[in-house]
Amino acid sequence: MKKRMLGDLEVSAIGLGCMGMSHGYGPASNKKDMIYLIHQALDMGITFFDTAECYGPFENENLVGEALEKYRDKVVIATKFGIQIENGKQILNAKPDTIKKSIDGSLKRLKTDCIDLYYLHRVDPNTPIEEVALTIKDLIKEGKVKHWGLSEAGVNTIKKADTICKLTALQSEYSMMWREPEKEIIPLLEELNIGLVPFSPLGKGFLTATIDKNSSFGNDDFRSIVPRFQKENLEANQKLIDLIKMIANNKNITPSQVALSWVLAQKSFIVPIPGTRSLERLKENTSSADIVLTDNELNDINESLSKIVIHGDRYSKEYADRVGK
Repeated sequence: MKKRMLGDLEVSAIGLGCMGMSHGYGPASNKKDMIYLIHQALDMGITFFDTAECYGPFENENLVGEALEKYRDKVVIATKFGIQIENGKQILNAKPDTIKKSIDGSLKRLKTDCIDLYYLHRVDPNTPIEEVALTIKDLIKEGKVKHWGLSEAGVNTIKKADTICKLTALQSEYSMMWREPEKEIIPLLEELNIGLVPFSPLGKGFLTATIDKNSSFGNDDFRSIVPRFQKENLEANQKLIDLIKMIANNKNITPSQVALSWVLAQKSFIVPIPGTRSLERLKENTSSADIVLTDNELNDINESLSKIVIHGDRYSKEYADRVGK
């Protein structure tokens, strides 16, 4: 597996998003099976694993910690703080005392004495980002954190945080389906030498070309409340899938590999973290790191993408109000 740099942190060119193994996409998978899958990812050269305190909550960190305990010196573990679960609801809380409790809990569950990359999961409007950055600075001095980052933060927050405590990465959605970061975020990250870690680089499964207007999602699958996945929007957005299928046929690769190789081709400091529960999909995603899109191919793809209008918001209003702050 090729390597890439997030700031001064070296990781595999593609990481593994572990959330879906136990959270967000229906019932949790068998723990033993998911540990096996994580070990297979290691064998394929993946060294970058992503989880969060609130996935479960706690279940996903426990899974990742158990799976990687024996390989700790060979991997980069990223987790997140700042979302607390209270009475079944997500509450944004990045107060210094809460962060200190969160880091100790994450360290215990991940069976490690240091988090490689510690993200603020969402910006807490009630806690100045300066306070968060200073708290992380202290945790770095204590040796509990090596690098830190933000998730779905806006330009001004990124600048303020980076000034106080150097940021290594920003995690945000970015894909052929969601290109908003190209306007302001990516140019700023390039200027400040901050890596970009796209989650949902496969459009929460849509860009695999396996979802259409007849697809349905259970109440325990968060896509059931996402406007983008309502029947009329799934149908309208098939134009994007038609384009991806055409590219895939021309290059003799899969739609997923088109989507991932496109993300990788945008900037050298971009490291996507597709998630999966399937060994077959894991192999397919991992091999995307070796696919090369030429400049001419990229220009043609981007020209075609610019003519396609994506229908449906990527979040319900409750969750949309928390991003870009």
